[in-house]
Amino acid sequence: MLPWIRRQTAIGGANVGESVIDLVAGARPNFMKLAPVVRGLRERGQVRFRIVHTGQHYDPAMTDVFFQELGIPAPDVYLEVGSGSHGAQTARILERYEAHLLAERPAATVVFGDVNSTIACALAAVKLGIRVVHVEAGLRSFDRAMPEEINRILTDAISSLLLVSEESGITNLRQEGVDQERMLLVGNVMIDTLMSHLPAAREKRTGEQLGLSPRSYGFITLHRPSNVDDPETLGRLVRLFHDLSKDLPLVFAVHPRTTAGAARMGLGDLLAPGQPRFRCLGPQPYLDTISLVQNAAVVLTDSGGLQEETSVLGVPCLTLRENTERPITVRLGTSRLVGNDSEKIRQGVRDVLEGKWAAGQPIPLWDGRTGERVAKTLENWL
Repeated sequence: MLPWIRRQTAIGGANVGESVIDLVAGARPNFMKLAPVVRGLRERGQVRFRIVHTGQHYDPAMTDVFFQELGIPAPDVYLEVGSGSHGAQTARILERYEAHLLAERPAATVVFGDVNSTIACALAAVKLGIRVVHVEAGLRSFDRAMPEEINRILTDAISSLLLVSEESGITNLRQEGVDQERMLLVGNVMIDTLMSHLPAAREKRTGEQLGLSPRSYGFITLHRPSNVDDPETLGRLVRLFHDLSKDLPLVFAVHPRTTAGAARMGLGDLLAPGQPRFRCLGPQPYLDTISLVQNAAVVLTDSGGLQEETSVLGVPCLTLRENTERPITVRLGTSRLVGNDSEKIRQGVRDVLEGKWAAGQPIPLWDGRTGERVAKTLENWL
C-alpha cells in the first residue's frame, strides 16, 4: 500500500450483492451531498460502497466535524492530498485515486458537485474503463473563468450516468448533445441533508448564543477568488460590511482563504473578533451554519450551497456573484444576483429591511428524498 493511502478494514454498505462502488468526496460541500446517498444505500441494502476522502479539505474544522455531525462513516480510503494550486492538487488527486483503483477496482465511481476531486477522480476512473456517475450534473454558470465551471463541463462529458438537481441541468445537457438515456432529474441531495438536520440546528440556537435574536442580523460567507483574491475588491467589500452593520448587525463566518487574503492585504484588523456589530468567526460547523442561516434576516454569500438552502428556508439571499449555475434559486427561490457591486448590495439590504423581498416558491423534487432516488437509481443501473 502506498504510504498516503489509508484504508479502514471494513467496506461500507450491506453484506449482499456483487457490486462495490466508490463514493468520492474531498471538500466540505461534497460531504453534505454524500451523506443522503450513504443513508439511501444503507437503507436499501443492495449495493456495497466505499467512501473515498481525497483530503482536498484537510482542516478538521472543514472536514472531521462534518463527518461527525452528518453521521457519515469514517472514510474507507483517505488519499491525504492536501492543498495546492488547481493544477498541482488535481494532478495529485488523479495520481493517488488511480493508484487506489489499480489496487481495488470498483464497479463504478460516484462523484459529487464541481470541486477538483470531482474531475480528478472521474478522469482517473474513466481512463481505466470504470463507469462514472455524476451527482449534481448539468449545472452551468456559463462563466469559464470559474474553475468549477470547467470541472462541471468535463465531468459531465466523461460520465456514464448524469443525476441532475434542477430542470436547467437537463436543458443544458440536451443542448450539449447528451443522450437522454444518460441523464435523470432526481432532485437536490443537499436539501436532504438540510431537512434532516433542521431540528438539531434549531436546538443549537447559535445566534442567540451570540446575543442575537432571530431576524435581527445578517449572515455572511465569502470565499470565491473573484471576491477575495483582489485586494481592492476584498477591501471594498469588508468596508461595506462594516458600514452595513451600522443598520443591521452582521455575522461573518470567515473562510481560511478570506483570512489569508485579508492578512496579505493588511486588512486583518477589519476582520478581528470581538466587534459588537460585525462578528467575525472562523468556519462554522454545519449545524451552527444552518442555525445562523435559518434565523438570519438576510444572507450575503457567494456559496452555491447557501443559495439553495436559503431558497428552501425562505431567507432572502444576496448572491455575491455575477452569475449562477443554480438559476432556479433566482427564478423560484429567494436569491438575487448582486455581484460585488456596492450599490446593488446596499439596495438589497434596504429591500430586506423594508420588507420588499419576494417570497420564494417550492422547487420541484427538493423534498428531502433525493438520496433515496439516487440509491434506487444506482441499484437499478448497476
